[in-house]
Amino acid sequence: MTYDVLIDGKLYRVQLERSSAEAQSWVTQFGDRSVELDAALRGADVLSLIINGRSYEVERERGEAEDAESAGDAFNIVIRGRRYAAELRDPRALRSRRAQGMQGAGPKKLVSPMPGKVLRVLAAQGSTVEAGAGVLVIEAMKMPD
Repeated sequence: MTYDVLIDGKLYRVQLERSSAEAQSWVTQFGDRSVELDAALRGADVLSLIINGRSYEVERERGEAEDAESAGDAFNIVIRGRRYAAELRDPRALRSRRAQGMQGAGPKKLVSPMPGKVLRVLAAQGSTVEAGAGVLVIEAMKMPD
């Protein structure tokens, strides 16, 4: 699973994968950095993490202004008494792509998380496209790591 996570205004691309058959063991990837962790849900909005032998309790505080039409899930997280503004976006979700497309004008770089084959071009080169509009039809298959 890949997510875009905005923490106090800084964007991180985070990949999560189970590291074993155990439901609580995960490997996370932040760019070129990989971290193994154990995670357990301790309540509706409380997550217990063990990272490199150190224990962390992460609490989510839901905002009153949250709504289903927002670009992502906006909330605060509290770790060891420090509060961070956070927003979680699934880059595959249409509403997330629309919100990201509105972050400025000009050419945008398209990056694929996996190899693929272009089947059809929907927008001509140099044409103006609206945020969320289709540009290409691709065929892709996830390759084993």
